[in-house]
Amino acid sequence: MTLSALDPTDLALVRDWFAELARHVEAVDYAGARHLFDPDMVAFGTFTDFMTGRDLAEKEQWRNVWPTIDGFRWRLDGVRAQVSPDRLFAIGMGVWDSTGHNSDGGDFDRRGRATVAFTRREIGDPW
Repeated sequence: MTLSALDPTDLALVRDWFAELARHVEAVDYAGARHLFDPDMVAFGTFTDFMTGRDLAEKEQWRNVWPTIDGFRWRLDGVRAQVSPDRLFAIGMGVWDSTGHNSDGGDFDRRGRATVAFTRREIGDPW
């Protein structure tokens, strides 16, 4: 498959998705974040190699990490995307920064990255 030239609107909408997720992570708002993920999503994370389903991702990853960090933010200017020719599928890649908290009360820089697969029904819809 040949990827299309990246439309600036598509990239902006990918960045919007990352920005919204950051707001939910920072607020430890699991319910608010759920609509950003397909119910049958597949993910991996710090605590589980692979998990299928949004409910499991929330249980095994989100609830184990979100309450233990502060200042979660994506480097939005650096978010990258590749979009399919029909512009209904995309891959978004982002890097984040946050402050993690150890059980002993100490803080540490908690950086990471994610690759996210996006779909939508129509061009211009949010991812």
